[in-house]
Amino acid sequence: MKMPHKYAIEIFYSDEDEGFIAVVPELAGCSAFGETEEEALSEVKVAIGLWLDTAREEEREIPEPSGREQLREILAGKGVACEPREIA
Repeated sequence: MKMPHKYAIEIFYSDEDEGFIAVVPELAGCSAFGETEEEALSEVKVAIGLWLDTAREEEREIPEPSGREQLREILAGKGVACEPREIA
């Protein structure tokens, strides 16, 4: 069984493409398309595996996943509160 990838994945709807785009900000150029969010997520998981395989074959540097830390930085740049808070 393959270990799950620990890279942050961003999924958004594209009016232009009329579907969902999933991107992995830490892996340059790694993205996928799906007609549903679930399909885009499934496809981007395949893309991550292919990206990593290619990087290993070409002896390129593979970035360590920063996951939540990178998400905090992204959200902080957009002025969104990043600290967890209790919802009543």
